[in-house]
Amino acid sequence: MAQKIAIIGAGSWATALMKIVISHTEKIIWYVRDQETIDYIKQNRHNPDYLSSVEFDTTKIKFFCDINEAVKEAEILIVAIPSAFLKSAFSNLTTSIKEKIVVSAIKGIIPDDNLIIAEYFNKYFNVPLNSMAIIAGPCHAEEVALERLSYLTVASQDLDKARLISEFLECRFIKTSISDDIYGTEYSAVLKNIFAIAAGICGALGYGDNFQAVLISNAIQEIKRFVDAVYPIDRDIKSSAYLGDLLVTAYSQFSRNRTFGVMVGKGYSVKFAQLEMNMIAEGYYAVKSIYNINQFHNVYLPITNAVYNIIYNKIPPAREIKLLTEILQ
Repeated sequence: MAQKIAIIGAGSWATALMKIVISHTEKIIWYVRDQETIDYIKQNRHNPDYLSSVEFDTTKIKFFCDINEAVKEAEILIVAIPSAFLKSAFSNLTTSIKEKIVVSAIKGIIPDDNLIIAEYFNKYFNVPLNSMAIIAGPCHAEEVALERLSYLTVASQDLDKARLISEFLECRFIKTSISDDIYGTEYSAVLKNIFAIAAGICGALGYGDNFQAVLISNAIQEIKRFVDAVYPIDRDIKSSAYLGDLLVTAYSQFSRNRTFGVMVGKGYSVKFAQLEMNMIAEGYYAVKSIYNINQFHNVYLPITNAVYNIIYNKIPPAREIKLLTEILQ
């Protein structure tokens, strides 16, 4: 595995990916925006802000706070920056990346542009779609830090590239599989964050396990309807990259989208919930983008519409969820 890999980002998932990939490489590049954070990691061998229990052999890491310098040295870019900040992070990029393999570990969508990550890099940086790969769950960074057994799916239209990336991720506590469904895995990852918000809202409103089961059963059907409309290929929606990722995001204690939903369901304003969490809930941006995209496709998305109404139309959660309970089956 001689390819030079760069991890782009320094949040919890970027830190978890660094923990996974570093064991396969002699040297790995880490782009961290803030020089102060780099200095801290070099001295203390862990990220000061995320997954601080994870220690690194920093002699194997080449740090950069200049994205152009980081990109120049790498052949494979694993991008793990929240979708809302991706455009800003790459706004100063002048180095061409169209000849590189770009791997998205972002479970989100570009706000306003309404583009999934593969489309964004294809449109603005001329990265061919068959040079893109997507890392899909189910997998929480916190459990990677604890070395709990986790499963990842690597999707690429070029299955050889998917296999290559999967080799860098496979380890004692990570099992991998591959797929050619970049659209389905990306859109599914975007949608499951919306449904995790819905699950959190319902939990805060006092709906129990019985209703949550109905909610998530309907959610996977909603994912299938949408991804089949956007990119109709033969896929098994029950596999872990789709259903598994939905389940862990909707139910896990580590799910920031579920936590965000709980706060909204308890009556906190969206702005306060965002500030209190101090982490990005991708579903907040995703629901607006999916709502707008669906104006073209016109897919039946009752849960997505309910979350959109609560967050953006400011419909009281109790009222909107009550209406939702009347149409779910």
